[in-house]
Amino acid sequence: MNAIKSILPFVFILSVIQFSAQDLTVVPRPNSVHWGEGSFSLSSAVTIRADKALKNELRHLSNFLQKGFGEKPRENKRGGIRLKIDQTLAEKNEEGYQLEVSQNGIVIKGASPTGVFYGIQTFRQLLPPEFESDDKSTAVDLPSVTITDEPRFPWRAFMLDESRHFKGKETVKKLLDQMAYLKMNTFHWHLTDDQGWRIEIKKYPKLTEIGSFRTDTQAERKSELRTGEPHSGHYTQDDIKEIIAYAKERHINIVPEIEMPGHAMAAVAAYHWLGTLRTTKEVPVTFGKMDDSFDVTDPKVVSFLKDVLDEVMNLFPGQVVHIGGDEVNFEPWLQNEHMVEYMEAKHMKSPMDLQISFTNEISNYIDKAGKRMMGWNEILGHQVHEDRGTSGTVSEKLAPSAIVHFWKGDLSLVHKAVEEGYEVVNSNHWDTYLDYTYQRLPLEKSYAFDPVPEGLKPEYHSQILGLGTQMWSEWIPTVESMERQIFPRLAAYAEVGWTEGEHKDYQAFQNALEGVQYTWGQNGIHYHQEE
Repeated sequence: MNAIKSILPFVFILSVIQFSAQDLTVVPRPNSVHWGEGSFSLSSAVTIRADKALKNELRHLSNFLQKGFGEKPRENKRGGIRLKIDQTLAEKNEEGYQLEVSQNGIVIKGASPTGVFYGIQTFRQLLPPEFESDDKSTAVDLPSVTITDEPRFPWRAFMLDESRHFKGKETVKKLLDQMAYLKMNTFHWHLTDDQGWRIEIKKYPKLTEIGSFRTDTQAERKSELRTGEPHSGHYTQDDIKEIIAYAKERHINIVPEIEMPGHAMAAVAAYHWLGTLRTTKEVPVTFGKMDDSFDVTDPKVVSFLKDVLDEVMNLFPGQVVHIGGDEVNFEPWLQNEHMVEYMEAKHMKSPMDLQISFTNEISNYIDKAGKRMMGWNEILGHQVHEDRGTSGTVSEKLAPSAIVHFWKGDLSLVHKAVEEGYEVVNSNHWDTYLDYTYQRLPLEKSYAFDPVPEGLKPEYHSQILGLGTQMWSEWIPTVESMERQIFPRLAAYAEVGWTEGEHKDYQAFQNALEGVQYTWGQNGIHYHQEE
């Protein structure tokens, strides 16, 4: 069913919208709500006053109110809506905010501009969802309420894989808008993989000239069926800068992922000398675990990767760079005479030791640039695959500054990682992968996910930074199909990352979701609906 059509029966038009306390439906659910007496009548005559540091937040609020009332609110020193920084809130959480609605007006204050921005997102959801429709309102009566709120986790991420299917700038901006609406603060951007290299690197132009193009695409799992059409697309560095600026205005940090040493065949197709096999000539048109990878024993290859990281780190202002590190096929390494000799000379017991040694060199390089490396949990030497071509003990130890991104394996691996001092983002694939069907990962299961594994000792809880939810795109070629996989589950993960466990309520979430879905429909976003 079309998402927009499905919500039309719920539209109703009133010149004055009445709103009552029991109608509070906000996603993610606030952690503290106290109702007062009376109400405030919000109309097009409302004025706004904001601290000088909040020009960006003032603009977002003004644009939203203009959309609802049809005219832009004026700024006034006695504004009916007050935006302000309150440093006392910083004692708890830099992303925290307080929203107060009283008979005298509305005050949104935060420990930082980010907190004020999140308070504005809550304010948006306090208003009836039809406020953002084309039918202009004359007034909205808001009950007196004080909402004091802060996130449970500092890392609330959504990942988009554009290597397998390129989606483009406007789609990314649309997703960033919805992340901001739901108070998610980290956009994990999977830009390189076997099937496509999507980011311009000026020193190595063939990465996009050759590596961003494939001649065909596998159409179904475990099938020889092909789409019969070429696929291509990449972002220039100017495109990247534009998206970074757009995300910054919405208080979203972008974490780029540049895969190494595996998932590298698009790069190897562009520069053949990078590979282990020396046989990769074209970007793969099939999906799955591939044989070729970067030859990390070749100093020229390592220098190439550092050159790429230099441009990436200069481009992205955030503090974290993701290097992947998952699903390396070690069998070709063991069949490569040069690589075997290298491991023997370095007294390495296994290919996993070689990968960790390489990963540490990259981690140290990123550290020197003032940033931190992140990678999927194989970077610890976890043996989570039966077909990697090796087994046995690991003698190398991962650099302590690395952030471990858990996605696969027994949850005891998370316990072990934090006990060894690592910080972890939990993206257990059974609970967070958006390419999974709703039968395999229903909305209720998404909502029930807890990034802190059961039984983890309280002294280690702070080392669980939060969660990520991943939109892998091998079998999700279109924007519409992608949106139906993401929505409404993205709202569930937003609440997992924000709301304390004792305040979560799945039935209340479902009720609040109706208003969010109405807004999605108004913005042309398709979402999955239970039949």
